[in-house]
Amino acid sequence: MGPQPKRKHSKGRRDRRRAHDSLTAANLTACDNCSQMRLPHTVCPNCGHYKGREVVEIEKDKKKKA
Repeated sequence: MGPQPKRKHSKGRRDRRRAHDSLTAANLTACDNCSQMRLPHTVCPNCGHYKGREVVEIEKDKKKKA
């Protein structure tokens, strides 16, 4: 069994330690091509466009064209 604290830590000390444990919302931006929300500086997972160009061809488009 490990060492045990001799004194109780105060609520303020406990809460200061936990101050950085909160979750932050993802910073999302709208895609210029399809208006779906995506992470900034990444290829859109919905349409495959980045900075106005198609970078990745998505399989959904292939099924629609065929």
